[in-house]
Formats: sequence, structure tokens, C-alpha cells
Amino acid sequence: MTHNFTAANQANWDERAELHAARDGSGYEVQRYVADRSALSDVVRFDQPLLGDVSGLRTVHLQCHIGTDTISLARLGARVTGLDFSERGIAEARRLAQETGDAVDFVHADVREAAAVLPNGGFDLVYTGIGALCWLPKIREWAEVVAALLAPGGSLFIREGHPILWAIDESLEDDLHLRYPYFEHEAPTEWDDDQSYVVTAAPLQASHTYEWNHSLGEIVTALIESGLRIDSLVEHDSVPWEALPGQMTLRADGEWLLTERSGSVPLTYTLRASKPV
Repeated sequence: MTHNFTAANQANWDERAELHAARDGSGYEVQRYVADRSALSDVVRFDQPLLGDVSGLRTVHLQCHIGTDTISLARLGARVTGLDFSERGIAEARRLAQETGDAVDFVHADVREAAAVLPNGGFDLVYTGIGALCWLPKIREWAEVVAALLAPGGSLFIREGHPILWAIDESLEDDLHLRYPYFEHEAPTEWDDDQSYVVTAAPLQASHTYEWNHSLGEIVTALIESGLRIDSLVEHDSVPWEALPGQMTLRADGEWLLTERSGSVPLTYTLRASKPV
């Protein structure tokens, strides 16, 4: 019998959504978006210099989780639709947008089905945030969806964990050790972890998850073969969560750097691609 990896991951993200959306100051501290109508997520604030002006752009945020980055894009002037496979995540995103008053649409669907539920060629910008691609078994499927959603002249913006980072064993605190696959494999890496990447009020019960790494070359090639043009690729020495516990230092802007040998490995990257007119 084939294991339903997506169902296991969905259960995990449904549970995370509720914990991350807590109004008690844990999780994503969502109450600040309600209290301050100008508040932006640290992720989108980091992206701004490379993202540029998004005013008026028809934008889809793929794998949007509870919508904090989605709402941030709307506050920068984009006309945004968020999409996520977690039903609970979309419910929390809609709840937050209702509380903040931001005009954002949210759609519940697997990202691999996005082109079937959203207008093809209907978006000027496809935005994907951090920690999204590792949940997808085949990077080529994702690239084809992105190409289908973009209007001619439209662009993809993604900042993501570097595949080198995903290959590092985070449990070893004395040094950096490569342990997990760098390239895309048919079989996923299995995890059993009851903690999320932000502080939550309770441990996760649906703790089993399954992830796939995709090399930088595989990602770039998939986009090119789907008809997109690579416009820029920038690698960064920071990441917006403590990806390697015990080995990182928090910077004032919410980014984490390696405490020792900072800059010795890339931790995230920003990629921009466009669909020819």
C-alpha cells in the first residue's frame, strides 16, 4: 500500500496552523497585524529590496500558511490571492484578514492543483515564501504550475531555504555535517518532531512529516524547461528561523546567522524568473 505522505503532512500543518495563529503572543504573534495596520512580516520586509514595487500587481502567494506574508504583500499594494493545502491554515488566514480588514482572497487547494482552481495566465506575480518547496515530491510539477499561472511578462519571486541547508544534520551542534540528500529523490526524508520552528503553546501531536530536497540546479532547470527565464539568483548567509539550534545568532532584523564561520555556507537564496511576452 502506498503511503499517503501528503495526508501526514496536511495533518501536521493543520495542527501547526492553529498553534501558529494563537492570539496569546506565541506562534506568529499575529495580533500585531491587527493592532498595527502597517505591520509587515519579517520575511516580506527582508524580501522588499529584491521584490521591488508590487503595487497593483495581480499576485498569488503559493503555500501561504496562515496568511501573514500574504497580508504583508497586500499592505505593499498587491492584489493578492493566497493558496494552501491546509484547510485549517486557510481558515486561520481568512480569520486574520477579517480581523485586520485587509482585502485578500484565500483558496484551499494543493499547490500542485493550483492551475486547476486559479485562472491560468491570471497573475503578474507568483510569490513563494520560505520553507515551501521541501514539501513537494517533484520540483518539475511545481515549476509547471508557476508557468501556467503567470501572465506573459509576469514574474516568479521565491526566497527559500538553500538545498545545502536542508542537507545539514541540525542535531549535531559541534560542526556542520552533511547527512541528508541534496538532490531530489523518489523517497522522502521522514521526520518525527513535536516542535515547530516558532514557539507554540503545546507540542505537535501529528508529528510525522515527509520532505524532499531539490538541488539548486534542479530548481533552475525545471523553471527553464517550463518556459521561464531566470532573471536573478542571489544567495544569502542568513535564514529567518534558528535552523541550526545552538550554532546561530539572531540579528536585529529577525534573521539568523551562523555564530562561527558566518558566510561559509549559503543558508537561503532568492530567485526571480519571468515568463516571456
